[in-house]
Amino acid sequence: MRIGVVSDTHGHLHNTLAAVRMLESLEVEAVLHCGDIGTPDIPPALARWQAHFVFGNCDHDEAELRRAIQMAGLHCHDRFGDLTLGGRRIALIHSDDVRRFRTTIDSGEFDLVCYGHSHKAEFHTKGKTLVLNPGALYRANPHSLAIVELKSLEPTIIPLG
Repeated sequence: MRIGVVSDTHGHLHNTLAAVRMLESLEVEAVLHCGDIGTPDIPPALARWQAHFVFGNCDHDEAELRRAIQMAGLHCHDRFGDLTLGGRRIALIHSDDVRRFRTTIDSGEFDLVCYGHSHKAEFHTKGKTLVLNPGALYRANPHSLAIVELKSLEPTIIPLG
């Protein structure tokens, strides 16, 4: 199973639609959004997939965003997601809560920890856990997203433009 990971859209639909086109071409089966969604326009753009969202520190109207996610038939995990896809246990967090972020990574309970907040794409492993930031679709140069082959836990950062 191949998943797409995005973060920090901050309501910028144009950039999100560029990411959608890339994710379509990469034939992902699900999409994870690591927070700072920004506006209710973003969730429907990802509605062609099984998409999962967490809130970030700039998601000020969580109730409005939760409604948009639910109306699009998608999954809202509030500030922390603990989900299983392709046989892998995945944590989804924005990472502005540094203590919870570190505890999640250090727990060793997850195969994959996806996070945002820093607007910097990176990945590394800690024990058996792949820790991945896809970068940002706003206020990053370049904008980027990531894909992960869940069977092998192989990540790829994809720059956009």
